Amino acid sequence: MFIQTEITPNPSTLKFLPGRIVLDEGAAEFLTAEDAAVSPLASAIFKVAGVRRVFLGDIFVTVTRDEDVEWAHIKPSILGAIMDHYVSGRPVMEGAMPVKPATASSIIYDGDTAQVVKEIEELLATRVRPAVAQDGGDIEFDRFEVETGVLYLRMRGSCAGCPSSTMTLKHGIENMMRHYVPEVTRVEQTI
Repeated sequence: MFIQTEITPNPSTLKFLPGRIVLDEGAAEFLTAEDAAVSPLASAIFKVAGVRRVFLGDIFVTVTRDEDVEWAHIKPSILGAIMDHYVSGRPVMEGAMPVKPATASSIIYDGDTAQVVKEIEELLATRVRPAVAQDGGDIEFDRFEVETGVLYLRMRGSCAGCPSSTMTLKHGIENMMRHYVPEVTRVEQTI
């Protein structure tokens, strides 16, 4: 088994491509080893000292390291954990997908606002998410404030904590959203 490794715009995060499907549907982010209990793969990666976050995408795994740890010291162990997992034949997930942090995305929008939110979510799905997935990340809709026109998005995977994420959010996503969805006046990151 050959696992490719790619750098991401976030120097604290590497993208690992095992050459196999990681998740059939959706994505899962684990911020702690305890959160990762539902995923044998993520749990194995968290056993490597210096791992701070694990994100599972469709065909990739991104791992974020602690700032005081060098990739040269932990990358071989992470590669070993991923390889051992796939050789074992265990599933990537053994329990329910992790519950997302509480967000305002449970808001029910109606009328014209519902149409605006639908357009935002479609742009995220078709134009934004595929682009950030190439860098080992993900962006999710959090909420849209109609009164102010502010769109709140949550950065995940390599996008979370990335030094260039603010530029991506402000100059890339905000400009695109404002162009296609005039009701959006500003895009902000939510934690």
